[in-house]
Amino acid sequence: MSISSQWLNRPIMKLGTCYYPEHWPENLWAEDALRMVETGLSQVRIGEFAWSRIEPDPGQFDWGWLDRAIEALHAAGLEVILGTPTATPPKWLVDAMPDMVATNEHGHARIFGSRRHYCFSHRGYRAEAARITRAVANRYGKHPAVVAWQTDNEYGCHDTVLSFSDAARLAFREWLAARYGTAMKLNRAWGNVFWSMEYRSFDEIDLPGHTVTEANPAHWLAFRRFASDEVAAFNRSQVEILRELSPGRDVVHNYMGFFTEFDHHAIAADLDVVGWDSYPLGFLDSFSFTEADKLAYARQGHPDIAAFHHDLYRGCTPSGRWSVLEQQPGPVNWANHNPAPLPGMVRLWTLEAMAHGAELVSYFRWRQFPQAQEQHHAGLLLPDSEPALGLAEAAQSARDIAMLGPVGDPPKQVALVFAYDADWVTKIQPQGKGVSALWAAFSCYSALRKLGLDIDIVPPGRPLDGYSLVVLPCLPIVPDCLVAELQRFSGQIVIGPRSGSRDADFAISDGLPPGPLRALFPGKVVRVESLRPGLTHPGKDWEIERWLEHLETAAEPEMIALDGTVACWRHRQVRYMSAWPNQEVAHAVLARVAKDAGLATHALPEGLRLRRAGNKTFIFNYSKETVHLPDTVTGDLLLGQRTLPPADVSILKAN
Repeated sequence: MSISSQWLNRPIMKLGTCYYPEHWPENLWAEDALRMVETGLSQVRIGEFAWSRIEPDPGQFDWGWLDRAIEALHAAGLEVILGTPTATPPKWLVDAMPDMVATNEHGHARIFGSRRHYCFSHRGYRAEAARITRAVANRYGKHPAVVAWQTDNEYGCHDTVLSFSDAARLAFREWLAARYGTAMKLNRAWGNVFWSMEYRSFDEIDLPGHTVTEANPAHWLAFRRFASDEVAAFNRSQVEILRELSPGRDVVHNYMGFFTEFDHHAIAADLDVVGWDSYPLGFLDSFSFTEADKLAYARQGHPDIAAFHHDLYRGCTPSGRWSVLEQQPGPVNWANHNPAPLPGMVRLWTLEAMAHGAELVSYFRWRQFPQAQEQHHAGLLLPDSEPALGLAEAAQSARDIAMLGPVGDPPKQVALVFAYDADWVTKIQPQGKGVSALWAAFSCYSALRKLGLDIDIVPPGRPLDGYSLVVLPCLPIVPDCLVAELQRFSGQIVIGPRSGSRDADFAISDGLPPGPLRALFPGKVVRVESLRPGLTHPGKDWEIERWLEHLETAAEPEMIALDGTVACWRHRQVRYMSAWPNQEVAHAVLARVAKDAGLATHALPEGLRLRRAGNKTFIFNYSKETVHLPDTVTGDLLLGQRTLPPADVSILKAN
């Protein structure tokens, strides 16, 4: 079944909230459940941090409170997403198995007293995680209220994917032996003749930390692949138990924003629905946006943060099923600065998720907790149970969703190809500051959105039928399946810098970059430069900065800086960006390519974004100013006006 045909059969998006009954007096549970229903919520996500209450002593389970909590929610008509509590193992377990905790690169144990204090590679903890998962699934696997399971919580949060523990070292050696077979083959693949780094056996190989200077990049890449596989194996062990004991229920996990430490496609292969946790204001403040953007969008979030992750995680499964499992409804507590959302933004974020095909938006959390680490993290209610500002917007969103009904599938316009190992390669060997594959992908995505285009973010090898344009922003390792797919593709293609520059073991590609992509583009990269701030090559309305590649090629130079430096080359329907795709370069290139692809673009005002879904066009105003829709955006108004106040939404129906 194709993605689009599945979307047409999807029900209307649901709203929910994250709730922790163990935090509140039991006499509030039924009242809370009724207020949730009155607000328009229909699902509740619970249990992912409750291990110490479920099993207060080893082997001694206290199910009574959780039985009653689930019954109170069920009695109000709410559906439950129940979490496996493995992100917060209790103190007694850590004391019994002290080497189960993760170890950072400096050799320091990540001790008890917070969360995520475990190593994915520790086989003893993996067995305990399976044991508690089986216990919870045995108890509630067939309960009529439980419609889905969430495995663990935010895999890798707080830098916990890479563990430098003894357990990880031993498991890494086993992983290497399975991958390479012999130490001699590994030595050849990694180029270990350099600096006399050759190994006689896998037992001699340590983890790539603590070296005098940088470790072999091939060693790092192998360790990252191993660590990602450990996350997938840990997740799979829970999924298998849940499928055995709770058949017919969806299994989900909640990914994070701008997080690439494991391959999300590998985990998604074992899930029914991919979830992610949307905190646009926290992400804007915490990541590498310009100071101008951080001020302009401080209370709204950058216009492309939420949408980028919606499309990234929607592309993690062939089915395209995804949800927002945590949606920011107010200030968060973990960024350097934590402003409140502009009035209207909680509704805007909700409807934007709907436009991208979400099955659920779940607000984090129902009520703000007055103790512990998240005291300043807002909920839909204040600690005294009075409404917080987000509650009314959640209720309005529920009314809007009921009025709009199900949305259809998006048009197939642009496929943006992203792979997690691309970001690993550019982090391991950046060769210049601020040039990671993730941010190249985000920059190209943002440029395409400013043109009013709809984008699918897909992994290498996903079929490209039906698209007009394919963009590879930065893809150092290019698998053969992608080359074959691109050779069959008849539309426009854009290849970004560093693409095809490495083989699977981090060596420079045979015949020089772009390696296997030379089957599409006749040229080779003979020199690369990373450019310090201020060292630029200006063009007419763009400039080359950060990264520059010099090519020997028969292709036509298409974008030439004032000093003659080439930013983009063209050969038939293929363009190669030899400059880093900053916003100006990406916009200049992609606007030309979109025209050649026959795609209708729009000159959208600053902060305005749109998304098509079926016969509807959703328009979102992320700016602080009132914005007028361009005349090129047509249709009959279903919601809102053609003049949008700040943080407002309009929806048009095709006429």
